[in-house]
Amino acid sequence: MKALVLTGVKEFEIQDRPTPEIQPNEVLINTAYAGVCGTDHDLYAGRPGSAAAVPPIVLGHENSGVVAAIGSEVTGVKVGDRVAVDPNIYCGQCEYCLTQRPELCDHLSAVGVTRDGGLAEQFTAPATVVYKLPDNVSLKDAAAIEPISCAVHGVDLLKLRPYQKALVIGDGFMGQLFAQIVQAYGVHQVDLAGIIDEKLKRNQELFGVTNIYNTTREAIPAESYDVIIEAVGLPATQAQAVAAAKRGAQVLMFGVGPQEVHFEMNTYDIYKKQLTIQGSFINPLTFKDAVSLLESGKMNVAPLISHELELEEVQDFLDGKIKGVSKAVVKVGK
Repeated sequence: MKALVLTGVKEFEIQDRPTPEIQPNEVLINTAYAGVCGTDHDLYAGRPGSAAAVPPIVLGHENSGVVAAIGSEVTGVKVGDRVAVDPNIYCGQCEYCLTQRPELCDHLSAVGVTRDGGLAEQFTAPATVVYKLPDNVSLKDAAAIEPISCAVHGVDLLKLRPYQKALVIGDGFMGQLFAQIVQAYGVHQVDLAGIIDEKLKRNQELFGVTNIYNTTREAIPAESYDVIIEAVGLPATQAQAVAAAKRGAQVLMFGVGPQEVHFEMNTYDIYKKQLTIQGSFINPLTFKDAVSLLESGKMNVAPLISHELELEEVQDFLDGKIKGVSKAVVKVGK
């Protein structure tokens, strides 16, 4: 089978590999699409994602495909089923798994991070993380289920109410997902701040965003929002998120920036404004919710997928040679 193999820091090779062997509890999947995200940028550059990737390894953790074979213990899916795969695999035995916080698992493993993923014509995954797709969800859209599920986890950590005003900072793919999800969860007003007019206007016209702010020339209203979701991960936008918070607000720090970067804030503001500052990591047990958001039509990801790549183009994308990308997916299957 054809596979794009990470062989070292910023080094890929197209290789011909044998079909992966499956264990009794595993599923073999013919890859249809694999999304490429910020985690892949980090792994490509030698930095850890949800965990460290050790070359040689096949990346690709946002995957959809068709079941090619199942192990002897698998009962939930059958050959020919269209599926998407939650990459994260928890040990089920550590302190965090046993206290309903599996995302913090001491022994976390992940398809496309610690084991071969979807940037190959076939890959394997435990049946427990393989989800059958509804008929009305395309394999291409299904490559976005994993990032949707990460956003759902972030939203689950908040206390959302219809009366609230929410602000999403960041007009990248994740920020645009949050703009839709927060509305789907019942918040009556969702505003979006970013730096690209085209993306901002699209979210207002297609996805029901109320107000938009291009922060290259407009200030975000101070102390105006009950919920702020920071989806960039830079000190400047993290500071903007705190400044936009009104009394009693919740600030979700979702964006992932460089690990060595810090931002400063006035801790008196946390006290005086009674703020909640919340982090969010991966997607524990939210994959089914993400599937349902697509199935119900409450999420529309098709307009956000701007580029469909071949395996041979992935390195150029990660090297920044392909411009104007909102979301890229790799078409692996024929």
